[in-house]
Amino acid sequence: MSSELSQKQIGQRIAGLRKFKGLSQEELAKSIKISRPSLAQIELGNRSVNILELQKLSRVLGFSLDDFMSEYFTIVQEVPFKEEQKLKKANERISVPTLQVNKFKNVFLYIIERCAGKPNVGETVLYKLLYFSDFNYYEIHEEHLTGAKYRKLPFGPVPQKLDSIINQMIDDREIQRIKVSYFDKAQTRYIPLVSADLKTINGAEKEVIDKVIDQMSDWSAAAISNYSHKDMPWLASNEGDEIDYELVFYRDAPFSVRNYGEIGEEQ
Repeated sequence: MSSELSQKQIGQRIAGLRKFKGLSQEELAKSIKISRPSLAQIELGNRSVNILELQKLSRVLGFSLDDFMSEYFTIVQEVPFKEEQKLKKANERISVPTLQVNKFKNVFLYIIERCAGKPNVGETVLYKLLYFSDFNYYEIHEEHLTGAKYRKLPFGPVPQKLDSIINQMIDDREIQRIKVSYFDKAQTRYIPLVSADLKTINGAEKEVIDKVIDQMSDWSAAAISNYSHKDMPWLASNEGDEIDYELVFYRDAPFSVRNYGEIGEEQ
């Protein structure tokens, strides 16, 4: 192995090639017979990759070892133009979120319906329940639940365009916003005035949302904020930037919610 490239650079190149090929971490890990967490650590630059693993990666991802280790290596050079366009479109279908306003409204309504009467569920807790519902669903199913984009803000991940959606729901008399005092602090809460349309939420989506509510809806604002600040998507994002859904595949316990199974590593 050349000493010119750091583990982090090697990991970034492997991650870039994998995404360009339209492969999930689980698919690539299985193809080279290592565990998904091991591949995640390689891509993060926390684990070295030996020459046998690199040879397997070269076959699956379609690169030459000489080119890969070169200072001037670029991902696109190994893929024909037509195939490149095809793969980029496939990746966009998977990873680029597109907000489904009606779905978001009904998920919002369902959460506040289920949490009605819980005095701790103000805006802070509610936003985290939305975040974990969206990102947990993406980790498990590699599809978007609401398609909401979240931004990294000091108090945790917050859905973009949330204010305009909430104001529209208030104007349409679907929810009511109230200000209350909770432990001598001002708290904003939302009361459902209509029921969520459960026809818009399928069984797999409802299962993920219910698990998030069951796990976290009794937590204080401070506790759920502290928890969200340790989740890899939030940790790996820059302040003020949009949080990339793909970062869920770098989660470790207790945040990872997908059963990746046991994949034995070759010695």
